[in-house]
Amino acid sequence: MTSGGMPVPGRARETARRQDHRQESTNLADILERVLDKGIVIAGDIRVNLLDIELLTIKIRLLVASVDKAREMGIDWWEHDPTLSSGQRDVLEENRRLRERIGALEQERTDGRAVEGGDG
Repeated sequence: MTSGGMPVPGRARETARRQDHRQESTNLADILERVLDKGIVIAGDIRVNLLDIELLTIKIRLLVASVDKAREMGIDWWEHDPTLSSGQRDVLEENRRLRERIGALEQERTDGRAVEGGDG
C-alpha cells in the first residue's frame, strides 16, 4: 500500500492478514454449514483394564447435525425430555393432578376408617 506514492511498511501485510481472516471465516462457515447439513458422527470407547480385568468402560457417541437433519434420521429425544422442552409443563400439570388424586384417596381412606370406628 502507498501513502502519497510512498509504500507504508506493514500495511500490505495487515491487509493480506485481514483478507486471509475473512477467507478463513468464510471457509469455516461453509464447513459448519456442510457438517450441520450432512451430519457427522464421532464414536469412541475408553476402557480401563488392570491385569486383563475390565474396570471401566466408557462409550462416547457424538452426533453433530442440524435439528432438521437429526429429525430426518429419527433422532428427537430432546422433544420428549422434560428438562429440555416445554414438556416440563405437562409433567408439572400431571404431578399436580396426581397429588390431588392421592389426596382424594387418602381422604376416602380416612373417611372409611371414621365410619368403621363409629359402627363398632
